[in-house]
Amino acid sequence: MTPDAPSNDPLSVSPDPGIKAAPSSRPQSEVPWPAIGIGAIFLAVVIGLAILLASGKPRTSASAPPAYAAQISLSDLKESQVQNFVGGTVTYLDGAVANNGDKTVSAASVEAVFKNSLGEVVQQEQQPLKVLRRSGPYPEALSLLMAPLAPHQHAEFRLIFEHISADWNQQLPALRIVTLTAK
Repeated sequence: MTPDAPSNDPLSVSPDPGIKAAPSSRPQSEVPWPAIGIGAIFLAVVIGLAILLASGKPRTSASAPPAYAAQISLSDLKESQVQNFVGGTVTYLDGAVANNGDKTVSAASVEAVFKNSLGEVVQQEQQPLKVLRRSGPYPEALSLLMAPLAPHQHAEFRLIFEHISADWNQQLPALRIVTLTAK
């Protein structure tokens, strides 16, 4: 049978040569899934790196100490250890603090740096500076808010450490004032 020959099938319809066939109903634009997948992976990597870098910033206290910290001196450092009621060791660092300036100190915090036998930092901890009051049977460590350090005044201080790394070389830690409030 030739394409122009009429069909003997009564159900077949021959196309009218004057009518054009409608375009297919299939959409012409296809979504570029591979490109979208690569873009999504790239975006996830960028966001992941941003989160990692933002949360992974080392918390170092490399900032300069407050200006008035030069007027505060820490001396006569002594270390002692006691066992607490649950069998742990508590370490006390006692010493003398002097306010050599003309302002009253109402708050301060001290950074203690503990090292091992190789001189490597094994623990670095920041604590509020507390002055000792010996008015009762036991010395009491008070916040500087409760017992401010007046100009040209000396006092005993105490730092209390619940846990220090087992790798600590048992030498006195390096201390420096990292925050200070003075009026």
